[in-house]
Amino acid sequence: MNGPLQAVFFDLDGTLVDTAGDFHAILNELRQEHGLDALPLSTVRTWVSQGSQHVIREGFSETGMNDSRIDSLRTDFLQRYAQALDVHACLFPGMSDLLQDLAKAQLPWGIVTNKPSRYTLPLLTSLQLHPASVICPDMLSHTKPDPEGLLRAATDVGANPANCLYVGDHERDIAAGQRAGMTTIAVTWGYILQGDDVDDWQADHIVNNAAELHNIIAAMRTYHA
Repeated sequence: MNGPLQAVFFDLDGTLVDTAGDFHAILNELRQEHGLDALPLSTVRTWVSQGSQHVIREGFSETGMNDSRIDSLRTDFLQRYAQALDVHACLFPGMSDLLQDLAKAQLPWGIVTNKPSRYTLPLLTSLQLHPASVICPDMLSHTKPDPEGLLRAATDVGANPANCLYVGDHERDIAAGQRAGMTTIAVTWGYILQGDDVDDWQADHIVNNAAELHNIIAAMRTYHA
């Protein structure tokens, strides 16, 4: 960074909001209808960051279904998810206080996600979140790990990317932030893929809870003042 922190951007699923509960509930609803046993939330959580296609493919892996059947199930899954995307979804612990502190400091914050706007915008409305910028994949030519979304978010709030922070729970988040020239923070509470090592992502910082994230943001706000 070459000046005071100007904006903070977050990935959505697994970073700011815990959405795994709704994915889990709908997947198990479908499995029950196909005569399959319920899967534990801990298992489904590791699939969420890879999207609905991956969730369905893994969730029905023992059935040997072909691609056409998987695609049909995914369509059914997404239709149900659109109607029940906020039943279990909630901010991760400590994130509500962090967002309130950003608002008090008049520091803009936004969301750059690979979750389509048809799901992102209703979810944000339900959670009463009001970011200064929301960038979804259907608004872009290239999605993360491409930096296009982050650069657009910085433009939205009038910030220099070099003085912005991007927080995420996936390697592609960190790669996108790096390519955008932003300071990057990897969170360990998200939907980390089995076998992934967060240290390998080479983020500028790694945090285990919102308090640690808050401390880093506070330091960045004052370090260049």
